[in-house]
Amino acid sequence: MSKPTETELKTALIAAQTMKEHDKDPFFLAKSLLNHDYRLKYFEDLLKAADLYMNHGQAEYDRLQLLHQIEKIRHEERRIRKQDEEDFGLD
Repeated sequence: MSKPTETELKTALIAAQTMKEHDKDPFFLAKSLLNHDYRLKYFEDLLKAADLYMNHGQAEYDRLQLLHQIEKIRHEERRIRKQDEEDFGLD
């Protein structure tokens, strides 16, 4: 499957936001797209940090940046999970 162009992605995200705002997302496609787009940015940053660490001498600073990106993802995943639990009253 090919990657959407920047224009296609922007169009799809606008449509997804509109669907969510109007509560017209019976199969959770908009929710899924918006969530994946949001989370993808964290993983792209992680890939960059891993590439720097692995391909540019494995410097200590690059290692710390890689660990920092991993922790950012873990923190965000916990935050999202907690938010989902609160949405269902499962505190």
